[in-house]
Amino acid sequence: TQACDADVDTAITAAAAAFKSWSRKSAEERAACVRKVGDLYEENVDELFALTTREAGKSLADAIAEVREAVDFSQYYANEAIRYKDRGDARGVMCCISPWNFPLAIFTGQILANLAVGNTVVAKPAEQTSLLAVRAVELMHQAGIPEDAVQLLPGTGATVGGALTSD
Repeated sequence: TQACDADVDTAITAAAAAFKSWSRKSAEERAACVRKVGDLYEENVDELFALTTREAGKSLADAIAEVREAVDFSQYYANEAIRYKDRGDARGVMCCISPWNFPLAIFTGQILANLAVGNTVVAKPAEQTSLLAVRAVELMHQAGIPEDAVQLLPGTGATVGGALTSD
């Protein structure tokens, strides 16, 4: 289903409420969840390949590269969160809007970078690749990231993107 203005407000409120507890977790705890996302992507690679080729029209070779880069982001941001854990505080709820041409890698990278440092996220995937985004977020939740900490808002740029960027 497509998100509407009310869904955007609800998601922002939920992510703001989750921020307090998520940001208080240790960098190591958050990093373990972020790293686990990559592990789950690898465990579900065939499904992610199928979604990437079907929705984004990528070749199998490009789908492999897409998933590989998303897994690499999970490891990189987990490591960086621990490395720089004493350099600053999380900022709050971040808006992540991803493009259609890198529907898993960029979608995953921007979300995990924010989660790793303690921010919560409202995420709007490209309209063309919303099924891939749904599965990615399901795997993020399975990895231990609280449901309220990453909110998925599929929909059009005019409706969802406009509401998010004007907040």
